[in-house]
Amino acid sequence: MPGWIEIAVVLIILILLFGRGKISDLMSDVAKGITSFKKGLKDDGSTLEVPGQENNADALMDAEKSNSKKTDA
Repeated sequence: MPGWIEIAVVLIILILLFGRGKISDLMSDVAKGITSFKKGLKDDGSTLEVPGQENNADALMDAEKSNSKKTDA
């Protein structure tokens, strides 16, 4: 387990290599990614929780099956 001195040294090296601006840009990009991921999960969950709603893909497959039976006969 690293101590606080090792963590401070690593942070100083990172700041020297990348600069303070690049690190803050990277962290803001990570925060935006997490926010959009949570928003995507919330959007997906709302469409799946509606009872009685047919899935569009299933409805299309059923329609194609019935059309193929009509053309075969």
